Amino acid sequence: MNDSGSYPIPGRIHRVEDVIQRSRFITTVAHAPDPDAAHAFLASIRDEFPDATHNCWAFLAGPPGSTSRIGMSDDGEPHGTAGRPMLTALLHSGVGEVVAVSTRYYGGTKLGTGGLSRAYSGGVVTALKQMPREEKVDRRSVSLTLSYSDVDSVQRLIAQREWVLTDEVFGSDIRLEILVPVSEIEQVHSLIADQTRGSGIVEVRTED
Repeated sequence: MNDSGSYPIPGRIHRVEDVIQRSRFITTVAHAPDPDAAHAFLASIRDEFPDATHNCWAFLAGPPGSTSRIGMSDDGEPHGTAGRPMLTALLHSGVGEVVAVSTRYYGGTKLGTGGLSRAYSGGVVTALKQMPREEKVDRRSVSLTLSYSDVDSVQRLIAQREWVLTDEVFGSDIRLEILVPVSEIEQVHSLIADQTRGSGIVEVRTED
């Protein structure tokens, strides 16, 4: 992840296929913003290849290299020969929010633990290199408390800066909930102060 808080994520589902000593390896990678999305994608691959010998998988549901939300499975392969090498490839890829499923159809020749590890990690590395990518902008939640006389000018500012308005609460004053790129957090206070002549209240939400 760079200093602006943005990082690459999968742009769409991508698949590569290889045959190693008569075993067929089909590696599919996709966007996984959270563990539920990763498991849902895994379920879809299992439905697509119900007769596969193995559907091994790994996911990283966070920024590149983060280990806070990860998962993996050897799905019946010898322990440590599939899920772990796949996860290691994901963690070193520089890509965030990604799930990989490697479907194997056994071809009758045992590859050994080293051969299996290379096959599973290699499929992930190849898929990630070829996969289209998009840039995800990391955003923080900010609460703005404003007078009614200032709301129009602040809403114009929000549109100009391409901040994301997520909620509006009307009472004796107005509270706007917005999502702001991490790189612009420090500017919010001065920009809102300029728009409201210093009367606007800015509260940056702490991360969970």
